[in-house]
Amino acid sequence: MSAAPATAAAPITPLPEPAVARPAGIATMVGSGLSNQVGAALGALAFPVLGPVGVVAIRQYVAALALLAVGRPRLRSFTAEQWRPVALLALVLGTMNLSLYIAIDRVGLGLAVTLEFLGPLAVALAASRRRVDAVCAVVAGAGVVTLMRPQPSADHLGMGLGLLAAVCWASYILLNRTVGRRVPGAQGTAAAAALSALVFLPVGVVVMVRQPPTAGAVGYAVAAGILASAVPYLADVFTLRRVSAQAFGLFMSVNPALAALVGRIVLGQHLGVVEWSAIAAIVTANALSIIAPRR
Repeated sequence: MSAAPATAAAPITPLPEPAVARPAGIATMVGSGLSNQVGAALGALAFPVLGPVGVVAIRQYVAALALLAVGRPRLRSFTAEQWRPVALLALVLGTMNLSLYIAIDRVGLGLAVTLEFLGPLAVALAASRRRVDAVCAVVAGAGVVTLMRPQPSADHLGMGLGLLAAVCWASYILLNRTVGRRVPGAQGTAAAAALSALVFLPVGVVVMVRQPPTAGAVGYAVAAGILASAVPYLADVFTLRRVSAQAFGLFMSVNPALAALVGRIVLGQHLGVVEWSAIAAIVTANALSIIAPRR
């Protein structure tokens, strides 16, 4: 979930579809999107001290604490059938955040989040047989090719990690459906977040022993966990009760552009006309897929 993500949002009990997007819901969506991208940017400020791996470790700890407080999973009651998808989800969560943050370090926030966003877009397009979605897939593909065009200065490893984050986000969506069917409420996602944090525990210890962190760096990493995980999760629960799924999905498609803007303001990362055009193409593809009438 830039994630979202890179956000560990749990399955939400279906509610009656709101007719329109209420002002409170719109304000929450804006706040959630900005919180997510600002959190990722603040995490990047800790890279010189903690590195992407150290920042992700701390973010996983913070996210686990937040989700455990909300989900309150009864771990002892989980069966083997429930633990299997939860364990896979934990692996996906850790890999998604790690690959995204390394990609941010190498290619910048805007490009990394745009590439990661291809995950949920691919899931949405793969489930459809409409002609408009085929066109959207072509437009998005053209945007990706433009972003990854070969040139001497291109960081293909960073771009590849952004695409790995996209695969993980798509896997997260599919796995979360399975977890939601097998484990009640938010218990499954909370358990997955806790398991992922447990895996990263020795990683955090090694990072801190090798290079003792500064208070500022830890503060940035903790802020990343709060702003890019805990806040978006709670905001999404609030938002989906006040806006339509279409409005929510349409706003989510703007996140790559938000990431590029935050990356420029907070991190001083500038994109050229070609990169902005590619981001616009991918955002437009998702927006068209959402607003096109379904028969």
